[in-house]
Amino acid sequence: MNHPILAAASDIRSLLKGVAGANPTFMSTTDKAAALRELVAAEAQLVELRLRVLADAGDLADATGAKDAAGWLAHQTRTRFADARADLALACALDRERPVLASGMRHGSVTLAQAHVIRRSLDALPAAVDADTVDRAEVHLVVCAGEFGPKELGRIGRRVLDVVAPEVAEQAEATRLADLETAAAERTRMTMRRHGDGTTRISALVPDAVATRLATYLEAFANPRAQRDTTLSSEIQDAGDPFIRLPYPRRMGEAFARFLETADPTRLPIHGGDATTVIVTIPLASLRAELATADLIGAGLVSGDDLTGDRITASEARRLACTAKVLPAVLGGTGLPVDLGRAKRLFTPTQRKALLIRDRTCRAEGCDTPGTWCDAHHLDPWHNNGPTDLDNGILLCPHHHHRAHDTGYRTDRLPNGDLRVPPTDVGAGLPAEIYRLVRGSAPAAAGIRLELVSPCERIHLEQWSPRSIHARS
Repeated sequence: MNHPILAAASDIRSLLKGVAGANPTFMSTTDKAAALRELVAAEAQLVELRLRVLADAGDLADATGAKDAAGWLAHQTRTRFADARADLALACALDRERPVLASGMRHGSVTLAQAHVIRRSLDALPAAVDADTVDRAEVHLVVCAGEFGPKELGRIGRRVLDVVAPEVAEQAEATRLADLETAAAERTRMTMRRHGDGTTRISALVPDAVATRLATYLEAFANPRAQRDTTLSSEIQDAGDPFIRLPYPRRMGEAFARFLETADPTRLPIHGGDATTVIVTIPLASLRAELATADLIGAGLVSGDDLTGDRITASEARRLACTAKVLPAVLGGTGLPVDLGRAKRLFTPTQRKALLIRDRTCRAEGCDTPGTWCDAHHLDPWHNNGPTDLDNGILLCPHHHHRAHDTGYRTDRLPNGDLRVPPTDVGAGLPAEIYRLVRGSAPAAAGIRLELVSPCERIHLEQWSPRSIHARS
């Protein structure tokens, strides 16, 4: 004669076969709602029955040579080992320690996901909490499961002592947090590995407080728009804003780079006999060239591919020299330093404030990025002996500052003092037929002359419109 549990499993499967062809399309919304609720409750009851058998299946593992019942279950039923082991841990807890939780699942009022959360919450209570308090906490969480989902239950579980034992809650919470902080400090890790494609993967495991602080700092850099014009459509807003279109992870990645560039090395520990400094070494000829490279000294030990190593372009070196705490070491023909840059090439905080008062926003044509999110840029480059003073300084947002140092773009000073930063090839990006006429690669129609209309007689790529070109006979 079959065991009642086996007979029940067989009956359940037979009943399910009976509705295998049933179509729920023609059910009323009331019936669908009732069916979903009943099926979820039935699923919880079925899971509890499975866990009850699993908790007592140690002899099955012994008989088959499996490591434990979870290992046998994962192999035989083609489920994930991690899920099977989590279920085994829950099954043992229900069988030996959590009768109220087991009863809740048995009656279909607690789902599997809720049960996992409740077990973890109870296990996380400090060891000093007495058994009676733990039992009351279990009852409270099972009752809450009738109203709240797993996420909300997790929050309630973290503060359950405030409800069932407020007299010990504060001390217990302090003890728990102290244990978590100690464990977090011991588990703190950070690794860096080069990919060989110009990027390095940074992976870190840090305490929550450190992560919160870092996120706060980075979001200050990643949010250059405090307010947006809500009267415009989202398409128009996004079209004029290069930051809004970037996905959040990309913005945070760029914010991390900006954070490192603006960190004050004078507040960092002494490293290598001097204040923590990254040095760029570059030959003088390369510094003045459009396409050249430079070396970074001070990157430390970063594992990975050596194809790129610690090399950057000369244009990036010139940009860093404008704003970042990077020390340029210019090498002569013998490879020895002929000039070691000094901190005075950087704009002082007082000069930055003066530039902010004067410029208010990014001075690139058409850009309104707030000045607080901008870099101070040398109009006459520092490597051409340009002075670090207000007359030679201008505020540029990161986007336009990168362009100003990109050899594929040039900077044109407009009559109002703003900068236009078009591509070096002024026709790039125009419609093909207009581009050919501008470049002179195709003859204009008879009697038609093309005239470029702008103060500098150039077409600005990003603001081109048909009105920028006048046809005159």
